[in-house]
Amino acid sequence: MTHAGQSGPEIGYLGSGLVRPECVVTTWSGDVFVSNFDGGVTQLTKQGAREDILARDAGVSLKTNGFAITPDMSFLIANLGDEGGVWRLRRDGSAAPFLTIFDGAALPPANFVSVDECGGVWISISTRATPRAKAYRPDVADGFILYVDNSGVRLAADQLGYTNEVHRRPGDDWLYVNETFARRLSRFKVYGPGKLGRRETVWEFGPGEFPDGLWFDDDGGVIVTCIISNRVLRISSGGVSTVLVEDADPIHIARVEAAYKAGIMGRNELDSTPAQRLRNVSSIAFGGEDRKDAFLGCLLDDKIVTFRSPYAGVAPPHWKWI
Repeated sequence: MTHAGQSGPEIGYLGSGLVRPECVVTTWSGDVFVSNFDGGVTQLTKQGAREDILARDAGVSLKTNGFAITPDMSFLIANLGDEGGVWRLRRDGSAAPFLTIFDGAALPPANFVSVDECGGVWISISTRATPRAKAYRPDVADGFILYVDNSGVRLAADQLGYTNEVHRRPGDDWLYVNETFARRLSRFKVYGPGKLGRRETVWEFGPGEFPDGLWFDDDGGVIVTCIISNRVLRISSGGVSTVLVEDADPIHIARVEAAYKAGIMGRNELDSTPAQRLRNVSSIAFGGEDRKDAFLGCLLDDKIVTFRSPYAGVAPPHWKWI
């Protein structure tokens, strides 16, 4: 794919000593929450304070990947640890299973969880393969999406190419999901609680662009973070892609592309980058009074990246709950 060019904005950093801050969530008050791979969530307040909210007495090793804020002010965390599943974490550190069994079997490591405006919970499971690296290929499609509400749990979509962040667009009837190793952004029409139409391809990504995080802007676009290329892209409703910020290394991208096409891509390709400013950008959220302050989660850094976006992010559902 080709992209419209744009000079990069000035970037800054927030936090230090964070533990694999893969996912970032903002609030209207100015507080920022990031995933903590030690088994919880870290809160960075507008006043500069920090609180690590870590699970205690969970009985399993929790490794937070994606997470969501719920209407009762607790967190749902996608556990990337071997025990898998999704867990509820409360502000006092108490943790309990939210969904760990589906269809009579233990739920694999979970990638992401989001809560829509109606309180419905969407969960992405990237792959059924063990280890997960077996699915870092374009010809593997065993990822799926679950939907949970007060009526129970249902399989909403299946046979996806490494499902990653999944969000229902606020005020809309479309569910969007990044398929990281199919290298595409997909969407589904939502016809009812957990009831989806057929998959539609919104965008196919190019060399080095492995889509991870996503969120929406007020002008109808979708903004996507890509690991490996360290590129943040805006996909307009008219099908034009614009680079908002990037820190791409051509030699590194070429090496990863060769491994990807040969079907031998592994953890080494994901866990290394020569980039210095953006270290595997994995998620995006928007804050500030105009919601143009962008915050980037980073897999290989101990802080998150900030920059001013030309587009305002859509207010997420939890904006109303906090």
